[in-house]
Amino acid sequence: MSFTLVCLVLSLYLGFFSYVHSLDSFSNGSLDTFLQDFAFRALVIRHRPHTGALYKANLPVNLSGMGVSIARIRSRTLWKKGANFSCFRIPSRTFLVPHVRRVAIVYETLGNWSSYYYRVQGYSMIAPVIGFMVFDASNARAKSLKSINLDTMGKPISIHFPNLKYPDSARCAAFNSNGTVDFSPIMFSNVCYTSNQGHFSVLVPLKREKRPWYPWVIGVVLGFGMLVLSGYFGLVLLKVLKTKRVQAMERQADEGEILDSRWVNCSKMPSATVTRTQPVLENGVFPQ
Repeated sequence: MSFTLVCLVLSLYLGFFSYVHSLDSFSNGSLDTFLQDFAFRALVIRHRPHTGALYKANLPVNLSGMGVSIARIRSRTLWKKGANFSCFRIPSRTFLVPHVRRVAIVYETLGNWSSYYYRVQGYSMIAPVIGFMVFDASNARAKSLKSINLDTMGKPISIHFPNLKYPDSARCAAFNSNGTVDFSPIMFSNVCYTSNQGHFSVLVPLKREKRPWYPWVIGVVLGFGMLVLSGYFGLVLLKVLKTKRVQAMERQADEGEILDSRWVNCSKMPSATVTRTQPVLENGVFPQ
């Protein structure tokens, strides 16, 4: 009866949500809060909900494809037997941190909305995102949901994905609240493992499209050909410039004055036939 009062207080505290919310307005955190509210309402509408029973919540039409359920369990039962609800198996000898007398476990499945809220670049999702969260259900006067952690003393919590066919490259994925993703191998058929609550799925890395090799070969050949042609035309240009320079020098030599030559002692020296400028003495007097 006290747990029913807790749910009523929480329901009044959270207020009545409009069922016509657009899904685009939800973040991962706000979606969890929204689904948790419906889960606790599933207990409120029952006169005396049984401890250890799993109750499914009725979701509005705009959340079609998703699913949420809730179960409450005593701490001593969790310690002795563990919890085996939905797709999760919590082992026995599990501590509650902090310790409380009773907890409520909310189970979620996002169905066909999984890839909308949880996207991992370079990976394809082959299983729906499922998750579970643990809350304190022992305080009848609580005005808000208090999250409880699990200490399994090193034992893993198993996550089962029934009827899942996956390739060898598939990996278990655990989505953290800070946006990061932890990957781990699938140890047994359709089973992943974790050490605490959260959201989980199975991802497969996307295959990169192999680009054909021949465009690279064509590019290398064309580049080498352009380099050879550039060198060839450069040599031709240098040869043409050199030829023009030699022709210009020969032309200047042909247009210049032809000098006679004379022998001086044993050397042949050029000699002009006419002196262009007549020597003139400064004082006009020859020395005596």
